[in-house]
Formats: sequence, C-alpha cells, structure tokens
Amino acid sequence: MIKICFVCLGNICRSPLAEFILKEKVKMMNLEKEFLIVSRATSYEEDGNSMHYGAKEILNKNNIPYTNHVAKRLEKDDYNKYDYFVCMDDSNVINTLKIFNTDRYNKIIKLLGDRDVKDPWYTGDFEETYRDINYGLDNLIKKIK
Repeated sequence: MIKICFVCLGNICRSPLAEFILKEKVKMMNLEKEFLIVSRATSYEEDGNSMHYGAKEILNKNNIPYTNHVAKRLEKDDYNKYDYFVCMDDSNVINTLKIFNTDRYNKIIKLLGDRDVKDPWYTGDFEETYRDINYGLDNLIKKIK
C-alpha cells in the first residue's frame, strides 16, 4: 500500500483538495485499495476546523466527492506512518522538515517540484489552485507508478 500525506499550512484548502482529488483519481483507476491518502497542516492555526468553503465549492463544481474534513497538524511520529509527504510550497517543505527534524528516507517532496501551489486563502483563486493540484497529481501518479 502506498501511503501519501499532503501538507499545507492550515489543512483547510490545498492539502484537503489534493487529498480528495487524488482519492477520486485512484478510485477511477480502481486502485483505492492500494492507497492510503490523508492531509495535514504544518501549523495549529486551523486545527479542528472544517475544510474552507471555497475548497468545497471547487470540489462540488468538478464533481469530486469529499467527506467531512477536520484540519489536523502533522506530528513528528507521522514520519513513520507515510511513504510520501507531498508539500504545496517551499515553506511547507521547510516546516515539515522542522517537525520531523530529518528526512533520512527522502519522503518529503513538493507537488509541483519547480514552483509553489498558491494558497487560495490569500489569492482567493480556487480555480487556479485546483488546476495546479490536478496537474501535479497527474505527474505524481506517473512518478509513483
């Protein structure tokens, strides 16, 4: 089983979007049983809060199902639970490394590699974020296969 944890600052916009989009992609490929997909935050700022309404709207618009989501912070012991920590931007990579103190197995990667997935909390542009995440996930699936 491939265990993926998506990471962003608050776990209410980008990382849950990536979580639910990838869950739908693997379902469409009949690979649900081969993946465990979750998302986490690098901060406690939104801990316990629901997914942002803008994230829900863009998922609804694109017919991506989602379940009740509660923001949760990444913890040090999560390093041993997942195969990949897929971060949305450079600051998420830095903060994830601070939480784990190491990345001895090179599990921490950035979704888009060469650039950040912009945070729609600040930009208000959930469409752009959805497109970038969708593009990044297609490349991630190719890399993992």
